[in-house]
Amino acid sequence: MDTENLVEAYIAIRTQRDKLLREYELADAALKDDLRKLENALLDVCNAVNADSIKTSRGTVMRKVNDRFFCQDWDNFYKYVLDNEAVQLLERRIHQGNFKEHMKDIEGDGLPPGVSVMREFGVTVRKSSKE
Repeated sequence: MDTENLVEAYIAIRTQRDKLLREYELADAALKDDLRKLENALLDVCNAVNADSIKTSRGTVMRKVNDRFFCQDWDNFYKYVLDNEAVQLLERRIHQGNFKEHMKDIEGDGLPPGVSVMREFGVTVRKSSKE
């Protein structure tokens, strides 16, 4: 198979995948919305009878509290983390974009201790502007 045919097949498959993904996302969004409405109705029932759980013949409903924490002042929070040696409050991942910039700044020094890099080749295919 020549390169022209490979590119044509690649674009055709990618286009079909994009179409399927859009269809799935629309159907999934509708189902998620239905579930959200049902969850709200079940929460209303739990609240009305002040119950943390309700058992039915079809299943058990359990009311729960979900806590999510947000930072509104990163400078103060970073200071708190450092002052309290509480790095465990942060997630363990490297910000890829910031790290690449940092590596440009320290070019020639090598990677920081404990960090590895994995490089792999990939391709990008763009549709012809003639189409």
